[in-house]
Amino acid sequence: MPTLHTYDYAIIRVVPRVEREEFINVGVIVSCPSAGHLQAAIEIDVARLQAFAPQLDLAGVQPWLDAIVAICRGEPGAGPIAQLPPRARFHFLTAKRSSVVQTSVTHVGRTANPANIVEHLLERMVRTPR
Repeated sequence: MPTLHTYDYAIIRVVPRVEREEFINVGVIVSCPSAGHLQAAIEIDVARLQAFAPQLDLAGVQPWLDAIVAICRGEPGAGPIAQLPPRARFHFLTAKRSSVVQTSVTHVGRTANPANIVEHLLERMVRTPR
């Protein structure tokens, strides 16, 4: 029987008008400490987001989304948070905030293949159903 790894994940959301609490899912963050895995992926359906929030400055939001991915990778140019241990980076990125870029509450799952969980969550939680 394959080894099952427990992982935590959060959905990355764009919340154009924070006071309305309406959002569109645009990515995921996955942390699987037992496999040494921390990864974020962003996929924006631009047409959907523009229809939902035509006033949104997507070019202004994109650097914040890119920063999430860079922090997960631990890139040197991503600032001091990116140099923290992976689990601390995950907790920093998933902390509750009131801004245009937010994350959902953290959820837990189990998988035999941590490397594929990001793709699975993108398909299930972010991409428009076909």
